[in-house]
Amino acid sequence: MARYFSFLLLIIITSCDRDRNSSVNNNPYLPNYSFDIMLNMNLPQYNPLVYPSNAVYVNTAGAGIRGIIVFNAGSGNYLAYDAACPNQALADCSTMTITGVNAICACDNASYSLFTGLAAGKQYPMKSYRVQMIDATTLRVYN
Repeated sequence: MARYFSFLLLIIITSCDRDRNSSVNNNPYLPNYSFDIMLNMNLPQYNPLVYPSNAVYVNTAGAGIRGIIVFNAGSGNYLAYDAACPNQALADCSTMTITGVNAICACDNASYSLFTGLAAGKQYPMKSYRVQMIDATTLRVYN
Protein backbone atom coordinates (compact mmCIF):
# COMPACT_ATOMS: atom_id res chain seq x y z
CA MET A 1 0.00 0.00 0.00
CA ALA A 2 2.84 2.42 0.85
CA ARG A 3 4.46 1.74 -2.54
CA TYR A 4 1.20 2.51 -4.33
CA PHE A 5 0.77 5.76 -2.39
CA SER A 6 4.41 6.78 -3.06
CA PHE A 7 4.02 6.04 -6.77
CA LEU A 8 0.77 8.04 -6.94
CA LEU A 9 2.37 10.96 -5.10
CA LEU A 10 5.35 10.89 -7.49
CA ILE A 11 3.03 11.03 -10.50
CA ILE A 12 1.09 13.96 -9.07
CA ILE A 13 4.23 15.94 -8.25
CA THR A 14 5.89 15.40 -11.63
CA SER A 15 2.74 16.08 -13.64
CA CYS A 16 2.00 19.46 -12.07
CA ASP A 17 2.00 22.22 -14.66
CA ARG A 18 4.96 24.54 -14.40
CA ASP A 19 4.40 28.26 -14.30
CA ARG A 20 3.31 29.11 -17.83
CA ASN A 21 5.04 32.49 -17.59
CA SER A 22 8.45 31.08 -16.63
CA SER A 23 9.86 30.95 -20.16
CA VAL A 24 8.28 34.25 -21.16
CA ASN A 25 9.77 36.03 -18.16
CA ASN A 26 13.34 34.89 -18.86
CA ASN A 27 13.93 37.91 -21.04
CA PRO A 28 17.37 39.53 -20.50
CA TYR A 29 15.98 42.99 -21.30
CA LEU A 30 13.16 42.94 -18.74
CA PRO A 31 13.60 42.51 -14.98
CA ASN A 32 11.03 40.66 -12.87
CA TYR A 33 9.07 42.89 -10.50
CA SER A 34 6.30 41.56 -8.29
CA PHE A 35 2.99 43.41 -8.14
CA ASP A 36 -0.69 42.79 -7.47
CA ILE A 37 -3.36 45.29 -8.55
CA MET A 38 -7.15 45.32 -8.78
CA LEU A 39 -8.99 46.97 -11.67
CA ASN A 40 -12.61 48.05 -11.28
CA MET A 41 -14.15 48.07 -14.77
CA ASN A 42 -16.93 50.35 -13.52
CA LEU A 43 -14.36 53.17 -13.41
CA PRO A 44 -14.12 55.21 -16.63
CA GLN A 45 -10.41 54.50 -17.24
CA TYR A 46 -10.99 50.70 -17.16
CA ASN A 47 -14.51 50.59 -18.65
CA PRO A 48 -13.28 49.76 -22.20
CA LEU A 49 -12.28 46.33 -20.82
CA VAL A 50 -15.96 45.42 -20.57
CA TYR A 51 -16.00 45.00 -24.36
CA PRO A 52 -14.06 42.36 -26.35
CA SER A 53 -10.99 43.42 -28.34
CA ASN A 54 -10.40 46.50 -26.19
CA ALA A 55 -7.25 47.22 -24.24
CA VAL A 56 -6.21 49.73 -21.62
CA TYR A 57 -2.82 50.99 -20.50
CA VAL A 58 -2.43 50.94 -16.71
CA ASN A 59 0.33 53.15 -15.35
CA THR A 60 -0.25 52.53 -11.65
CA ALA A 61 2.90 52.88 -9.54
CA GLY A 62 4.61 49.53 -9.19
CA ALA A 63 2.59 47.74 -11.88
CA GLY A 64 5.11 46.16 -14.20
CA ILE A 65 8.22 47.78 -15.60
CA ARG A 66 6.66 50.46 -17.83
CA GLY A 67 3.07 49.92 -16.76
CA ILE A 68 0.84 47.13 -18.05
CA ILE A 69 -1.51 46.59 -20.95
CA VAL A 70 -4.71 44.68 -20.11
CA PHE A 71 -6.69 43.23 -23.01
CA ASN A 72 -10.17 41.71 -23.29
CA ALA A 73 -9.67 38.76 -25.67
CA GLY A 74 -13.38 37.87 -25.60
CA SER A 75 -15.41 35.11 -23.94
CA GLY A 76 -14.38 36.30 -20.48
CA ASN A 77 -10.68 35.87 -21.30
CA TYR A 78 -8.45 38.73 -20.17
CA LEU A 79 -4.72 39.00 -20.90
CA ALA A 80 -2.12 41.31 -19.35
CA TYR A 81 1.32 42.24 -20.62
CA ASP A 82 4.09 44.57 -19.58
CA ALA A 83 4.17 47.76 -21.61
CA ALA A 84 7.97 47.59 -21.96
CA CYS A 85 9.26 46.57 -25.39
CA PRO A 86 10.40 42.97 -24.96
CA ASN A 87 13.19 43.08 -27.55
CA GLN A 88 14.79 46.37 -26.53
CA ALA A 89 16.90 47.48 -23.61
CA LEU A 90 14.98 49.90 -21.39
CA ALA A 91 15.17 53.36 -22.94
CA ASP A 92 13.06 56.48 -23.44
CA CYS A 93 11.38 54.86 -26.47
CA SER A 94 10.68 51.45 -24.93
CA THR A 95 7.15 52.02 -23.62
CA MET A 96 4.67 50.48 -26.04
CA THR A 97 1.45 52.12 -27.15
CA ILE A 98 -1.88 50.50 -27.96
CA THR A 99 -3.10 50.62 -31.56
CA GLY A 100 -6.29 48.59 -31.97
CA VAL A 101 -5.48 44.97 -31.07
CA ASN A 102 -1.73 45.55 -31.24
CA ALA A 103 0.96 47.12 -29.08
CA ILE A 104 3.62 49.11 -30.93
CA CYS A 105 7.20 49.56 -29.75
CA ALA A 106 8.42 53.04 -30.65
CA CYS A 107 12.09 51.93 -30.63
CA ASP A 108 11.81 49.58 -33.61
CA ASN A 109 8.14 49.98 -34.73
CA ALA A 110 7.51 46.29 -34.01
CA SER A 111 3.82 45.42 -33.76
CA TYR A 112 2.84 42.84 -31.12
CA SER A 113 -0.54 41.12 -31.20
CA LEU A 114 -2.45 41.53 -27.95
CA PHE A 115 -4.10 38.15 -28.61
CA THR A 116 -0.76 36.29 -28.57
CA GLY A 117 1.91 38.73 -27.35
CA LEU A 118 3.99 37.91 -30.43
CA ALA A 119 5.57 40.05 -33.15
CA ALA A 120 6.77 38.70 -36.49
CA GLY A 121 10.52 38.13 -36.57
CA LYS A 122 11.12 39.02 -32.91
CA GLN A 123 12.90 36.75 -30.44
CA TYR A 124 10.93 37.57 -27.29
CA PRO A 125 7.15 37.86 -26.85
CA MET A 126 5.54 40.47 -24.65
CA LYS A 127 6.06 39.75 -20.96
CA SER A 128 2.77 38.32 -19.72
CA TYR A 129 1.13 38.55 -16.32
CA ARG A 130 -1.66 36.62 -14.66
CA VAL A 131 -5.24 37.89 -14.71
CA GLN A 132 -7.97 36.65 -12.38
CA MET A 133 -11.59 37.69 -12.81
CA ILE A 134 -12.82 38.36 -9.27
CA ASP A 135 -16.40 39.19 -10.27
CA ALA A 136 -18.21 40.64 -13.30
CA THR A 137 -16.49 44.03 -12.93
CA THR A 138 -13.23 43.40 -11.06
CA LEU A 139 -9.93 42.04 -12.40
CA ARG A 140 -6.85 41.14 -10.41
CA VAL A 141 -3.58 41.44 -12.35
CA TYR A 142 -0.44 40.04 -10.73
CA ASN A 143 2.71 38.02 -11.14
